[in-house]
Amino acid sequence: MHPIEDLAAARVVVAGARVTGSAVARALVEQGAQVTVTDSSPDLLAALEGGGISVATGLTAPPEGTDLVVTSPGWRPDAPLLTAAAAAGIDVVGDVELAWWLDRRRPGGPACWLVVTGTNGKTTTVGMLEAVLRAAGIDAVACGNVGLAVVEAVRAGHAVLAVELSSFQLHWSRSLAPRAAAVLNVSADHLDWHGSMAAYAAAKGIAYAAAGTAVCNADDAGSVALAGDHPDRVDVTLGPPGPGMLGIADGNLVDRAFGPGTGGEVLAGVGDVGPPGPHNLANALVATALARCAGVGAAAVEAGLRSFVPGGHRGVTVSEFRGVRYVDDSKATNPHAARAALLAHPRVVWVAGGLLKGADVDELVAATADRITGAVLLGADRAVIAGALARHAPDLPVRVVDSGDDGAMTDVVAAAAGLARPGDVVLLAPAAASMDMFSDYAHRGRAFAAAAQALAGERAG
Repeated sequence: MHPIEDLAAARVVVAGARVTGSAVARALVEQGAQVTVTDSSPDLLAALEGGGISVATGLTAPPEGTDLVVTSPGWRPDAPLLTAAAAAGIDVVGDVELAWWLDRRRPGGPACWLVVTGTNGKTTTVGMLEAVLRAAGIDAVACGNVGLAVVEAVRAGHAVLAVELSSFQLHWSRSLAPRAAAVLNVSADHLDWHGSMAAYAAAKGIAYAAAGTAVCNADDAGSVALAGDHPDRVDVTLGPPGPGMLGIADGNLVDRAFGPGTGGEVLAGVGDVGPPGPHNLANALVATALARCAGVGAAAVEAGLRSFVPGGHRGVTVSEFRGVRYVDDSKATNPHAARAALLAHPRVVWVAGGLLKGADVDELVAATADRITGAVLLGADRAVIAGALARHAPDLPVRVVDSGDDGAMTDVVAAAAGLARPGDVVLLAPAAASMDMFSDYAHRGRAFAAAAQALAGERAG
């Protein structure tokens, strides 16, 4: 019997009391389960206790009689509670697996799931997908790793779910079978959690395993390898599309997979896609292919892409002064994302640095050195990036800001302004995590925006 059948009488431990864990706990109580939530934070637990939810601080093993453990994405597989549950033969699943079970039992029938994963670009792509679906008049919502927990989207009864999934969430999913799924790209990330690149890639590949259609980025080797010989594979490319593909031709997004005939159907113009850059064109093509899997027409694709507003800290212009644009791409927290951000602009004063977590930046610098006109470095691993710049762009002017508090961004922006010339973009694309100096990438982006706006104000005065 599938575990969902037993939830009404199940004793369930939920690992984690933040957004995902609290949503899971509420959904389980609604199903009649006996729920205990555990977390290391007494404050988070205190906010959840009551209404059928019990709490326990820092459980390292499931209580006697536990039938199921549902883990939040951030919990590593080697967490004592999870390993103890597995050793005791207790089922351990993630929030997405639980949401899938619940969705199968919806009175009005399950939703259409369109899944997006990949190292970079997930949130932008599901946002584009949501915009296109809504432009078609479909009751759709972006959910998952994007902010709204999948279980909440299922409980709300939406017809189509644009689901962003992290490798953590996919790791704990075993019966997921979406209508269509896409792996945008695969590059080294979260290796401390998964243990190896192979394990990380394998987790991403779970999205394709039982998907009705595999939307593959033909320009990314990792996506191609994972899609393999899927029986219903649709490729996207930044070049002209072949039969069965979507791509770019004569300045347009063209569909030769779902459109009528073999000549292709024009869906939108390149200018309809924002923010600009090849990576966002790839994201738009993937979002379009997924929407086409749900039966969306060309007019809605164009309208949806035009209406899409990107989330914060993803290539957003935050200030413009004396011919120089200041662009916040603080979400570029690894070299792969930073490379895409840099390639979106012809002349860049690059603001970079933070916690590289062992990532190599030499390939990034070598591939983008021809468009970097100067660099300003900050954060714990600034010397590593400085070394790569010295090897691959030895004549490039580089400024290093040694201050370790978040007020250093004022000095960073001032230094970048001193290097910039009219027509340049001062680009915050750190290629690194932010927690050495900031609470998260959003905090880092806000600090950059505030410094850029203040600089423009001071000079204007």
